Amino acid sequence: MFRGVNPINLDAKGRMALPARYRESVHSHCDGRMVVTIDTEDKCLLLYPQPEWDEIQARIDALPSFNKAVRRIQRLLTGHATDLELDANGRMLLPAPLREYAQLDKKIVLLGQGNKFEIWSEELWNSTRDEYLQADEDEEIPQELQSLSL
Repeated sequence: MFRGVNPINLDAKGRMALPARYRESVHSHCDGRMVVTIDTEDKCLLLYPQPEWDEIQARIDALPSFNKAVRRIQRLLTGHATDLELDANGRMLLPAPLREYAQLDKKIVLLGQGNKFEIWSEELWNSTRDEYLQADEDEEIPQELQSLSL
């Protein structure tokens, strides 16, 4: 289970180091094999352990490709999906086209989302987070969240 906000620096080659607190879990769950792809709703990347991604891709592949919206998602998610592997130092190289899409520069944020991570430019994450915090209080809370007690 991945959670938390983790500020990270990309090195000059576009590599990011997975925080040490996640490395053992990633190695035991997927032997350090991850898949990164674009988020189709926000300018960030989605980083999945290989087994999690395999399940998602199987569901995407099973959808009817004659549907234009489905085909769009298939092309974007699967088309940009890239296999990554943690090196001996816990780093992985984020491909240049994906870094460009998500506007990733030196300072990035790794955001835990349960079964996956989101990778954001620090600047873009901060502004998105601030928008979420300033959201209209009249916005209706989805039924599924109304029973949660925080």
